[in-house]
Amino acid sequence: MEKGYTVSITGVGSFLPRKVLTNDDLTRMLDTTDEWITKRTGIKERRIVENGVTASDLAMEASLRALDDANILSSEVDLIVAATITPDCLVPSTACFIQEKIGAKNAGAFDILAACAGFVYALSIAKGFVASGAMKTVLVIGTECLSKITDYTDRSTCILFGDGAGAVVVQRGNGKREIVTTYLGSDGSKADLLTLSAGGPRLPASQATIESHSHYIQLKGKELFKTAINNMVDMIVKAAAENNMQVEDIDLIIPHQSNIRIIEAAMEKLKLPKKKAYVNIGRYGNTSAASIPIAIDEVDKEELLNPGDSVLLVAFGGGLTWGTSFIKW
Repeated sequence: MEKGYTVSITGVGSFLPRKVLTNDDLTRMLDTTDEWITKRTGIKERRIVENGVTASDLAMEASLRALDDANILSSEVDLIVAATITPDCLVPSTACFIQEKIGAKNAGAFDILAACAGFVYALSIAKGFVASGAMKTVLVIGTECLSKITDYTDRSTCILFGDGAGAVVVQRGNGKREIVTTYLGSDGSKADLLTLSAGGPRLPASQATIESHSHYIQLKGKELFKTAINNMVDMIVKAAAENNMQVEDIDLIIPHQSNIRIIEAAMEKLKLPKKKAYVNIGRYGNTSAASIPIAIDEVDKEELLNPGDSVLLVAFGGGLTWGTSFIKW
């Protein structure tokens, strides 16, 4: 465990676009059914941004709500860390757009890219800065416009993804929602399981990349499914042991909302009741780096936890990347 200041989440907020894309909507676009989608993913609908709306726009709304919840001004923010795979552009960073939009005139700002594990990575970074005393206030954001990189002719991927943003304020410990431990991991040998291959220096945009749909998310679902379940189980067991607990002593697990079958299979392997995992994938789909902070905000607003409860954030995504954050609520 890191030495230094204790670190708390002092404010939470989220924002979802108004536009809803239901399974029934997708049946009019693809050869699919609501039953097929629901059975394989647990998703009934997802939120989609309007034309012209970007990840920084969603992040601005979520951030302002988190700052209000923490009862602080944007000028008090020392650092903004934005996790996203759908940045407004490659340069400048989406975090810099957020910094300007919320008026955080005293903040440094940068993006990180760790796919669906991005928020947990960003939270770990924030914890390190605050615990060391280098920063007092860090704004951590997960924000995605996945509809912009989704191929709506590909039934295997377009049923999964939605848009949204969530944010938390991280400060020195106040006795509540303490970030106790974090753990991060990766395995680049399995990078091909989830990719968006075109658009960067390795494969610049061309007529060929457009025709091959290489600017859209592509995944190898079966391989990723098995790996995700085993990885999720291992992470939860490791996090419990690191905090001198049994897995069954964790009050609530907030997993990345990837696929209901992955979450349920992991809970079954751990011999934990399904209710110990918070699930909102049915309403929002997979929002990548935004899914965990959106869920944290809902858990907080719904008052599902009591002071002192043990909460585990667990995420797994492309890279491959994974991580956990253990929080004493």
